[in-house]
Amino acid sequence: MSGPTVAITGLGMITPAGQDTAATWDGVCAGVSYARTVPELSGCAVDFACTVDGIDLDAAIGGRTAFRMGRYVKLALLAAREAVADAGLDPTTWDGTRVAVVVGTSSGGTAGLTEQAVVLERRGHEATSPSAILLTIPNMPAAEIAIGMRATGPSMAPCTACSSGVTALHAARDLLATGQCDIAVAGATESVVYPVAMAGFARSGAAAQLGPGDDPSVLSRPFARDRSGLVVGEGAAIMVLERESDARARGAAPRALLAGAGATTDAYHPTSPHPSGAVAQRAVEAALRDAGWSPYDVDHVNAHGTSTQLNDATEAALISRVFPQRPSVTAPKGVLGHCMGAAGAIEAGLTVLTLQHGVVPPIANLDAPAVEFDIDCVTKQPLYTRADRAVTHSFGFGGHNAVLALERA
Repeated sequence: MSGPTVAITGLGMITPAGQDTAATWDGVCAGVSYARTVPELSGCAVDFACTVDGIDLDAAIGGRTAFRMGRYVKLALLAAREAVADAGLDPTTWDGTRVAVVVGTSSGGTAGLTEQAVVLERRGHEATSPSAILLTIPNMPAAEIAIGMRATGPSMAPCTACSSGVTALHAARDLLATGQCDIAVAGATESVVYPVAMAGFARSGAAAQLGPGDDPSVLSRPFARDRSGLVVGEGAAIMVLERESDARARGAAPRALLAGAGATTDAYHPTSPHPSGAVAQRAVEAALRDAGWSPYDVDHVNAHGTSTQLNDATEAALISRVFPQRPSVTAPKGVLGHCMGAAGAIEAGLTVLTLQHGVVPPIANLDAPAVEFDIDCVTKQPLYTRADRAVTHSFGFGGHNAVLALERA
């Protein structure tokens, strides 16, 4: 990338594996799926998911504002608070005019809209929530973070389906590189574990199939021969980005550097990737070019790895073509499920932690003999190895391809 180097100085996550970054990292490194039967989905064609549990979100948010927030907004706000604290920043003292907020989502508050539609049908319009619109619109995570943190710089709410998180981080990087802000609070959030969405995933054929006697925790198995589809997850990941020179001038120690980014669009089909993978490959190559790297510089690939037949096959072939040196490959959706719009941000955060700690988490529900493709999947146990450079892929419905190149600080 021409221009200033961008550093990641703060990271916050709330996922099925944990209520903060440390707990999420521990859970992902354990390599055990968090998929379970969800009582609220009883009677649905898909009644299992990976959910954020063990926390009262309203109590965690505090104050009198939680009532107006959808679940996806609450997850984002909690992750943002952790990220800003992790960066050693204080929203009560920073110059909010120089702070941008870029938070993506795929479905936004469709769960809230569905709930309010039921209220309207059963009880009439006067029973609907005065916050019905606020519970729905996809810009509210960015808006509530900006409100809560006095951030009056640019704010955006990118939606590129399952690549929204990477798109948001790419956009935030560009705001910093062009001098439009000094600090960017960026990432993505998602919560779509509700009956209508689960029915949609079932009807589309994307969801994993639960056979007689199956445990949901074995269903998400990226790159396995017997993979049958995705398991839905939820969560949020937010990062604080700054120009590296600014971060070091204030004494901050970056977690990692955002060295490059690339994006393309298949323009092929609403749900299926182009089977050649050629357009997605261009996104990877664009990120490498932006970073000034050759493919041989890459030590690790954090794969999109949805556990669906076509997506995994296309991505594995892409990895083999671009990276003949066989870098280590992981796919966190085996543990966390597919967190949709939040997935790219969560997986970028996990890639940062791999670079920082020298640990590649294993792919859940996968052992070496079951790997269908000629890529170096990490299975069973974490791989302890120094990684200096990594890429993370996100591919979304509509053909959105988004890739980040991340470097050890």
